[in-house]
Amino acid sequence: GVVPEIASRHHIEKITYVLEEALTDAKVWYQDIDLVACTATPGLVGSLMVGVNAAKTISLAFDKPLVMVNHIHGHIYANRLVSEFTFPVLALVVSGGHTELILMKDHFEFEKLGETLDDAVGEAYDKVARVVEVGYPGGPIIDKMAKLGKPVYPLPHIHLGKDSYDFSFSGLKSAVINLNHKLIQNGETVDKNDLAASFQNAVIDVLCEKTLRAAREFGAKHIIVAGGVAANSSLRETLTEKVKELPGVRLSFPPFKYCTDNAAMIAVAGYYQAKKEKLINNN
Repeated sequence: GVVPEIASRHHIEKITYVLEEALTDAKVWYQDIDLVACTATPGLVGSLMVGVNAAKTISLAFDKPLVMVNHIHGHIYANRLVSEFTFPVLALVVSGGHTELILMKDHFEFEKLGETLDDAVGEAYDKVARVVEVGYPGGPIIDKMAKLGKPVYPLPHIHLGKDSYDFSFSGLKSAVINLNHKLIQNGETVDKNDLAASFQNAVIDVLCEKTLRAAREFGAKHIIVAGGVAANSSLRETLTEKVKELPGVRLSFPPFKYCTDNAAMIAVAGYYQAKKEKLINNN
């Protein structure tokens, strides 16, 4: 994982170079921009403060409006980089730190329908990968292994009741750990690809079931998937097939390069947040 103090020190060392490189690539300079946006929450405080302080400095020095963007909102708006939103929008946010279902009736109107009660889905992937000793980060590794295996191991699909939009992955994670330990103790061979497929099947089933149920209940016209786990091939394939059950409902995923943390998603979220706060005009 990330050591917070070391991460923030590296942020301090690199922030100036990164800003200047980005501006140079864009062929603009500080006085040319209209708005400053930065990630303010949630996350590692030490690292976030480096970005916040840099943003405040630019805002004050060049008299530019400043917006503090929620990291999760940034992930949602990564989809806006490539696709218009058709409201109501249902956002499935799946990453290493977050698992949430969010309903949007307009830009920057967020209603949280459900969230994880324990482990985030990406965190569960990492922990399972560590237990079966296949490396880090667990998400893409488990995804590749699952393609080579079959979901033959009995693992729980934790739905938390027919009316709940919350998630829980700690029980599934524990079931994988216990099954792996039991098989080894009994001298049986653990087929890691089959175990990966069984785990991923349980995860994707729950994510898709809750997303489709929420889309039906709240009349969503557009489903978007956001966060690092949005890159998962099984989630993309399964949800694409299942959304066909919902006539007239659009589905979009961000391009792979915008699934993980990036500045572009914060910029576009900052733009819509600034419009909502009337810091900039509609032109």
